[in-house]
Amino acid sequence: MRTRDTDKEELVYKKTIEQIVKHGFDGFSMNKLAKACNISVATLYIYYKDKDDLIKQVGGKLGDKFFEMVVDGFSADMSFEEGMWKQWQNRAGYAIKYPTEVSCFEAMKHSPFAEEIMQTEALQKFKQLMMNFFKNAVDRKELTPMPPEIFWCAAYGPLYALINFNRDGKSMGGKRFVLTDEVLKQTFDIMIKGLKK
Repeated sequence: MRTRDTDKEELVYKKTIEQIVKHGFDGFSMNKLAKACNISVATLYIYYKDKDDLIKQVGGKLGDKFFEMVVDGFSADMSFEEGMWKQWQNRAGYAIKYPTEVSCFEAMKHSPFAEEIMQTEALQKFKQLMMNFFKNAVDRKELTPMPPEIFWCAAYGPLYALINFNRDGKSMGGKRFVLTDEVLKQTFDIMIKGLKK
């Protein structure tokens, strides 16, 4: 039996992300992936049972990486404004540093694999941490009480619009756009003013 090669595993991970972003799930195949990695298809089956297993494992790893980076330096006990700013900085930083991973994870979240991918232990901890932060902010009267779904849209919608503009390199009307710290902070200040009690 052949042994696992961590360099090959990392290559397969990176190329899977690239292939899914480039071709979507319908155009993604083990044969295309093997060719992109310059390895045999049989090598893929050392690491994964099948295409679905590969996608689920890559999705789980992507999610874990994202959730770990998003909560770096963040605590559910932070003040509402401080915690939200940390979230915005972490999420924007991740999206700018790893745009292909973000595109792949978004595709996975809206795929038939989403339910299984979104059940990782890291995601469950992340969800609980975010709910505790939300509840603490309401309990401390820093945040107007509202359903979590409305909070999520109001709190993160502006951020993800900026991230998308940055990814595309242009804003509405085709105007050139680069997300700067100043633009991020100005948008954050407007958002936080609308949510704070």
